Amino acid sequence: MPVKVRDLICLLESYAPPRLAESWDNVGLLAGSPESIVDKVLLTLDVTPDVVKKAVGEKAQLIISHHPLLFSPVKSLAQTGWQNKMLAELIKNDIAVYSAHTNLDIAEGGVNDVLAAKLSLNNVGNLYLTQKEQLRKIAVFVPVSHAEQVACAMTEAGAGHIGKYSGCTFQAKGTGTFRPLAGASPFIGEAGRLERVEEVKIETVVTQECQQSVLAAMLATHPYEEVAYDMYSLLNSVGETSLGRIGELAEEMTVREFAAFARNALYLPGIRYADAGKPVKKVAVCGGAGGDLVKEALVAGADVLLTGDVKYHAAQEATFAGLSIVDAGHQGTERHIMPVLAAKIEDWATACKQELKVLLADEEEIFKFL
Repeated sequence: MPVKVRDLICLLESYAPPRLAESWDNVGLLAGSPESIVDKVLLTLDVTPDVVKKAVGEKAQLIISHHPLLFSPVKSLAQTGWQNKMLAELIKNDIAVYSAHTNLDIAEGGVNDVLAAKLSLNNVGNLYLTQKEQLRKIAVFVPVSHAEQVACAMTEAGAGHIGKYSGCTFQAKGTGTFRPLAGASPFIGEAGRLERVEEVKIETVVTQECQQSVLAAMLATHPYEEVAYDMYSLLNSVGETSLGRIGELAEEMTVREFAAFARNALYLPGIRYADAGKPVKKVAVCGGAGGDLVKEALVAGADVLLTGDVKYHAAQEATFAGLSIVDAGHQGTERHIMPVLAAKIEDWATACKQELKVLLADEEEIFKFL
């Protein structure tokens, strides 16, 4: 079967779920139809007139961008500005656009993890937590004969994930009592008679996201007419997400040495740095514009924050507080995700035996260096 836009959306959203995106962001399918057939896809940081021109020339049916095609509501489609002219070209050539922005920054293996890997950081962890989901627990009472069936149905529906383990349940045997009343159709027992049945109490954890599917699976496989179960909230949380990463260099460096190392590692024509006057070992990173994470980097014990678009006063505040700054540029900290994303799409196409060509846009730095 041919690849459709929606197939690639499923792939992208399994990697960078839209729920990870910041509330102010605008991610997802922003132009075109999910049912359009795709045999060429173009990857880019930004959807620009040159990128659209390349997509038209290459006959690509889908553009996948990091920065959203649209941030603000469109109030007019009059072709009086560069953006509206570009939108008209996309529509005329039936080119879909899908954007993954802060969700791709935050995702495991996304922008910030790739940035940390390019800098060869060790012991990488989260810098600034943006989301965490409270866990819930389901406890259900099942006759011994159906315990395994119900437990399997619940875990296959998404219950029982703890860290890098799946299928996690606790099961204890006990005796359940009940008296079927008039009009009941009991799986076990007779109307008006108190029954004692050997049962298994199955306990497992669920996230809010999969709660309904787990309940549906449990009810569908449970043999009882009326199912006894409990659900309650836990203080435990899961799925912590972060807008940045923090890790360690193999060897301590001066700020100047680290800036030179980062320039080479990220293939940059130039780099800016602000020296707080102490050696660098612990490095905080944030792709894009992360100058507002100075306080978070300080709290995490970082010696330097590498990001892009750092304002003068943010750099001043940081260095006075003992945090060095390396400004590698907005594009310079984000563009390395695109080859990684292209490889994921190509691997998927190969595994699915699909003919799909993946192209990368030729993007130059916005700012030039003399």
